[in-house]
Amino acid sequence: MQPIIKISSKKMSYLTSETKAKYFSDFGGKAENTGSIEAQVALLTEKINHLSDHLKSNKKDFSTQRGLMQMVGKRKSLLAYLSKHDLTGYRALIEKLGLRK
Repeated sequence: MQPIIKISSKKMSYLTSETKAKYFSDFGGKAENTGSIEAQVALLTEKINHLSDHLKSNKKDFSTQRGLMQMVGKRKSLLAYLSKHDLTGYRALIEKLGLRK
């Protein structure tokens, strides 16, 4: 009897470290600037878009839906902070990400 060989079909993460570094360098100035508000908002936007696509095909995934709502709230508070402290940067970020149509 031959042993059963399991082949794991791991999916690659949609946010690799290279992708994150690209977002941080594009929006935060450099790849090491992970605390930048603009970079955090850009990364949250990417996660929100990915989860929205997931929820279109998995309507009853309520735990993911809750996580999505938390991310939207976090992004909203970061954008509110940015609009109070740097209005031109806020407007540029909204335009670059395509938010608030």
